[in-house]
Amino acid sequence: MMPLLFFAFLAVMFGSLGLGHYPVSSVEILKILMTSELGTNHDPDDFPWIVIWMVRMPRILMVAISGMGLSLVGVVMQGVFRNPLVGPEVLGVSSGAAFGGVLAIVLGWSSLPYMIVSAFIFGGGALIVALIITRLAGHSGILGFILAGVIISAFFGALVGLAQYVADPNTQLAPIIFWLMGSFAAANFKNTAFLAAVILIAGTPLVALSWRMNLLSLGEDDARSLGLNVNRLRLLVVILASLIVAGQVSVSGGVGWVGLIIPHLARMLVGPEHSRLMPVSALMGGIYLMLIDNLARSLTRQEIPISLLTAVLGAPVFVILFVKLQNKGWVSD
Repeated sequence: MMPLLFFAFLAVMFGSLGLGHYPVSSVEILKILMTSELGTNHDPDDFPWIVIWMVRMPRILMVAISGMGLSLVGVVMQGVFRNPLVGPEVLGVSSGAAFGGVLAIVLGWSSLPYMIVSAFIFGGGALIVALIITRLAGHSGILGFILAGVIISAFFGALVGLAQYVADPNTQLAPIIFWLMGSFAAANFKNTAFLAAVILIAGTPLVALSWRMNLLSLGEDDARSLGLNVNRLRLLVVILASLIVAGQVSVSGGVGWVGLIIPHLARMLVGPEHSRLMPVSALMGGIYLMLIDNLARSLTRQEIPISLLTAVLGAPVFVILFVKLQNKGWVSD
């Protein structure tokens, strides 16, 4: 399964390089990739090279990495909370990061580096506040985390609405709406490298903890009887997953549904064992989001915000999966 998915991942990435309002043939793409070196001086009239290396390559890499990260987060969150309806947004980190980006626009810091820093800081801050609320409530279980996430999401959602209300409708409101709906149009190699570093730093420990999450899926009592510190594991996983979500939102805005439906599809293919499920889900997430992004930038002359497409396509798929899970049972799946 893994070799086939990896081949499909590379094939979709290669095919995506040729799609867009300026089509590039496969032969020309191969020639550019094999004969060009990034960072060297090129003829400014060499439009195919500019399109492939400077526009589409960083975008496609960022899309693929984002899809992999969100799907990985979805797997670990569903495993740790033992709930198929849990996604990357469960702890309010996405809402916090979204508010950070919106705040940067309202304050006039609309250049992408400031937006990334602000979104990442507020995404991390949302996680810290959620953990503090959980600790103050004296509840370290699943319900405490989820309720804290609901509170944080509602709070930052209200702040986003307030920021939209006070924003200049002529110069700021449109960028805010575009940011909230998600887009990879501003991707470059620096932002892509930042996101890749965040996902590598946070994702590697998550993969290493896969066998512990297998124990947790047996139930908290059984996991504790086998010597697992459930609360410590859940806290560590939540922190690492939240860092990935904050990193993704900070560079491309909100992208929903990926981390909710892809883990279910992956689980149908390889089962619930996390050491197989996590890499398969990551590859499927990268493939899925690249395909969605291809539609977003190719269907119309003006780019469609990607979160609109992920919601339109993801909601019906999730309904089917939800009915299947209800009939079959989450535990047996």
